[in-house]
Amino acid sequence: MTKSGKPKSTTAMTESITGKDSPEAKAFQKKIDADITIEPKDWMPEAYRHTLIRQMSQHAHSEIVGMLPEGNWIGRAPSLRRKMILLAKVQDEAGHGLYLYSATETLGISRDQMIEQLHSGSAKYSSIFNYPTLTWADMGAIGWLVDGAAIMNQVPLCRTSFGPYARAMVRICKEESFHQRQGYEIMIAMAHGSPAQKVMAQSAIDRWWWPSLMMFGPPDADSPHSAQSLKWKIKRTSNDTLRQKFIDVTVPQAEFLGLEVPDPDLKWNKKRDHYDFGEIDWDEFYQVISGNGPCNKERLDARIKAWEDGKWVRDAALAYEQKKQAAAA
Repeated sequence: MTKSGKPKSTTAMTESITGKDSPEAKAFQKKIDADITIEPKDWMPEAYRHTLIRQMSQHAHSEIVGMLPEGNWIGRAPSLRRKMILLAKVQDEAGHGLYLYSATETLGISRDQMIEQLHSGSAKYSSIFNYPTLTWADMGAIGWLVDGAAIMNQVPLCRTSFGPYARAMVRICKEESFHQRQGYEIMIAMAHGSPAQKVMAQSAIDRWWWPSLMMFGPPDADSPHSAQSLKWKIKRTSNDTLRQKFIDVTVPQAEFLGLEVPDPDLKWNKKRDHYDFGEIDWDEFYQVISGNGPCNKERLDARIKAWEDGKWVRDAALAYEQKKQAAAA
């Protein structure tokens, strides 16, 4: 890590691990270029495997940690209908984590190893989940903005080059679209409700707008993994392109709600046919992913406690399986 908290470039390391001039590496890249899906038993460069493990485990961790800020509101949702919808959403996110952990295990890493990396801080999860949810309007903003950004990021992953990842993403994206609509419905109700509710809705977008833009990752020029991930077609679209697309789609939705996007530099650029927008505070982004966000410690402590509290269940399941195998033998 650099002094600013930014990760160092991994280009030299990637080239040395890949053996990019070997016959196997050349044949592998030809398959990628031809859009032939890579499966777990296929030959792959170690750097490709390592990159997938990093990205997929981070994605899985994000789904599981992402349950925490929303789970906190299930008992405080304003109606039974809202409770049922939020409960279903949190349950979906648990399933997403399961699909992604299972897909990552096909690369030769165990679930226990991934969990240990999360708990030790060596593996990351999305910075967005280190912010607090202060009001019910935040449940709307998370569904609309955070899940909206997730969909923008994840739909291209349905065509990622690694088969198990791509197949998991098909179902995940379908369920994420439900989550985004659920959030926007809450925002409609709040924005068109009482004056106090509209103030809550505006306050929520003020808090979540910029962290949502950070979800796409650092600018392309500063992203240490993007170029190689695009070459390998792990990623299909660059960070900046996805961020711009999200802004272009989301600003009209905010206008429909009668809410103001908290960016004084936001304006439509006719020449570019896109919105221009203000500078993102990347120092904040790197501080949060380095562990210094408002809720980093709280989120990790909750995950570690849940893991430790569930040890007896894992031990019982293992003992039962061993007993069954012994009886069969």
